[in-house]
Amino acid sequence: MRAWARAEWGPLYAAVRAALLARGPLLGAPLTLGAVFLTALLQFVQNQPWGFALVEAAGAVRAADPLWLALLRTPLSLFVPALDLPVWGALAQVLCVFGIAELCLGRRRTLLIAYVATLAGTLYARAGIALGPHAPFGLPASDALVVDTGPSAAVVGLAVYVAVRHHARVTAVAVPGAMVVEVLLKDNLAGKEHLAALLAVGALCLAGLQSPLGSRAGEGSGLPPIQS
Repeated sequence: MRAWARAEWGPLYAAVRAALLARGPLLGAPLTLGAVFLTALLQFVQNQPWGFALVEAAGAVRAADPLWLALLRTPLSLFVPALDLPVWGALAQVLCVFGIAELCLGRRRTLLIAYVATLAGTLYARAGIALGPHAPFGLPASDALVVDTGPSAAVVGLAVYVAVRHHARVTAVAVPGAMVVEVLLKDNLAGKEHLAALLAVGALCLAGLQSPLGSRAGEGSGLPPIQS
């Protein structure tokens, strides 16, 4: 078991450890710390009588919204946690997954992947509703009023991207597998948006933002450069 864990997560552990030793958590992951703070702040504000409408207007994305408005709200929607789920779970996910991604990939790429994953879910919802409930990937019209997933789509997308980059092959398969099981057990918009996010991240991998199959020897075990 120890040998398997070392083979699965050894390169990822080495990259995270090297970045932490070189820069520390404050300099190494400022995006992550900011994301955790912003997520906690938005959770607090949206639970206040005076703040719910404010957060809705700034960061709640629904397929019923005009496209231009949804695109305008999408960056902030990454950090708006779901009202019906414990906020501590969202904060822990953001801290862990965003933190590892930022240490290994740098701030720009982490933010890019997080945004692409979230945007994929947002656009899928519109396409699915247009297809209708009887199409293979369609959605019922009622989902047009459901708020998008918040940080979770970005979290699963980053998790898979980092796993593939650092050759954690079982993890890279297990995360999408868990999302498929989620959809089978609870067929809702959030689960399908997670799958759309994973497809978008897979497209990024295949497009050449990374080379998971033909990488250089030792890739992923060194200290990633600081990216602003």
